[in-house]
Amino acid sequence: QVELVESGGRLVQAGGSLRLSCAASGRTFSTYDMGWFRQAPGKEREFVARISWRGGTTDYGDFVKGRFTISSGRVRNTVYLQMNNLEPEDTAVYYCAAASRVISTTGSDIDYWGKGTLVTVSS
Repeated sequence: QVELVESGGRLVQAGGSLRLSCAASGRTFSTYDMGWFRQAPGKEREFVARISWRGGTTDYGDFVKGRFTISSGRVRNTVYLQMNNLEPEDTAVYYCAAASRVISTTGSDIDYWGKGTLVTVSS
């Protein structure tokens, strides 16, 4: 059974940092692109970041503006999202995603989703 499990979400003050983790299990993800999406209350799902398996190429949503960094662990089945200088607008449930092709920013081609981890940024 394939499973993506996120962790690391919590309450943090504006300006603070968090590191989210995603552990994938149930299959080998070495040829999968991995990514992060988020969904704030009352808003649509939003693309945050993605990393390709081929060469570690990364892309970010426009709102990131250099504050977040996506990376993969030594064990390819782990992906991280380092978030710095957090803002109240970053409050959302953050979802890990995996796709056997390039992840689109719409998230329409995701093969596997995690259940999410809540990040709350207080002002």
